[in-house]
Amino acid sequence: MKLQNKNVAILATDGFEKSELFKPMNALKEEGANVHIISVKEGKIKSWDGNNWGDSIKVDKLVSEVAADDYHTLVLPGGVANPDLLRTNENALTFIKDFFEQSKPVAAICHAPWLLISAGVIENRNVTSYHSIKDDVINAGANWVDEAVVVDEGLTTSRNPEDLPQFIDKVIEELCEGKHEGQVVNA
Repeated sequence: MKLQNKNVAILATDGFEKSELFKPMNALKEEGANVHIISVKEGKIKSWDGNNWGDSIKVDKLVSEVAADDYHTLVLPGGVANPDLLRTNENALTFIKDFFEQSKPVAAICHAPWLLISAGVIENRNVTSYHSIKDDVINAGANWVDEAVVVDEGLTTSRNPEDLPQFIDKVIEELCEGKHEGQVVNA
């Protein structure tokens, strides 16, 4: 229970990749973390699983009602629709940016680096992502690396669901390490 008394926010909405939310959430809870599903809509959000809609999960809090101050780390699952919908929500982008301004760990997998791009926190970072958004990541000023998991001053990124074991290990490791003073917003 090395994550006891640690609060984790998972920011997602409809269309999140099922395994990229449920597997990290379950691993974090097994280690004792208090995990909240944060979204832009109330009720339940539905996952994408393979070629169809998958399991839903109850939203704990709206992003408009929370602050980065309340959490020790932020996890951003991918999927195509999820980050594309969230990146147009100013409350979601502010929430993400606040984690960087407070030097707190952030983890993004698959298409979730789109959120980092829109939040303006990816420039001059070593990052990986799903291969189809490589150009987006590079055009935003990041150094794209084709590795299972990349960690840069508290920012953890991974490519896809196959990378989840390494991703989860690094999310837990970075959460245990805490704040990273080198994690600042390049503005």
